[in-house]
Amino acid sequence: MKVSVVNRNGEDTGRKVDLAKDVFGIEPNDHAIYLDVKQFLANQRQGTHKSKERAEISGSTRKIKKQKGTGTARAGSIKSPLFRGGGRVFGPEPRDYSFKLNKKLKTLARKSALTYKASGKSISVLEDISFEAPKTKEYQNLLTSLSLNNKKTLLVLAEDNKNIVLSSNNLQKTKVTTAEQINTYDLLNADNLILCEGSIEKIQNLLTK
Repeated sequence: MKVSVVNRNGEDTGRKVDLAKDVFGIEPNDHAIYLDVKQFLANQRQGTHKSKERAEISGSTRKIKKQKGTGTARAGSIKSPLFRGGGRVFGPEPRDYSFKLNKKLKTLARKSALTYKASGKSISVLEDISFEAPKTKEYQNLLTSLSLNNKKTLLVLAEDNKNIVLSSNNLQKTKVTTAEQINTYDLLNADNLILCEGSIEKIQNLLTK
């Protein structure tokens, strides 16, 4: 699949790049995508949720009324979950939500996500760019020239560029990453994928090892 390369003004440079079929044209595996996205979201969870059970509540442990003869249910402690201010039954405990996935499955998921983007014609190829200083307006102009102003975009750089990252930070619906850091969630979450020319070879090398 050949895609035209455009410059930062949105003009065709006359060059074309070939997107490898074994990365951008495979048979997508939806279950692999599901597992990879599930792992990504699980890894974002802090897992610090906690509620107090009856053993952790401050309060008296004396029996609050006699066992029999009251006509009501027996009650042993004011810390019972049945009473207001009592402990919670089987409340949440701090835990780690992360889980392991095989590298081959994660690679398959990323290839599947890239294939969906390619088949949906949601990939733009941009010649390699750099900003001399962090300027939000300069990044905004780039999106305008590519007609991607009101869409979620993911820009994939060949190398980390601090100025470009800082330029995009104040803009909604934009994210900047590098070829080594792409993940299935970000690929699918973006409406349009902007690949810098130099990042394509790196992505293909990483996913065809």
